[in-house]
Amino acid sequence: MDAGFAERVADALRAVPAGHVTSYGALAAAAGWPHHARHVAHVLKAMPALPWQRVVHADGRLARPGSEQHDWQRALLEHEGVAFLPSGRVDLRRCGWPVAGGSMPPSMTKG
Repeated sequence: MDAGFAERVADALRAVPAGHVTSYGALAAAAGWPHHARHVAHVLKAMPALPWQRVVHADGRLARPGSEQHDWQRALLEHEGVAFLPSGRVDLRRCGWPVAGGSMPPSMTKG
């Protein structure tokens, strides 16, 4: 992984507006390292000033179900107007956001 990965992830995430979300994988791809979604989580942990709440799993699930972080993330997203499905997942058709000018990954466009 090159030295600019973290900054490219941060730039892509900063471009996601309030009321929308993107996935760990989409951010990794935008940073030039597709299939490195776990590294995005490390970037988020190292850069807590980023709008971390706007990053979800590709299927709309929030991370760490049953934890305070999960509840806090949901509260922050609801405050921003993010829509949730009855299953508890983010409604990606309404609130998914492409990063780096690309289209949504296929996994984020499935209902």
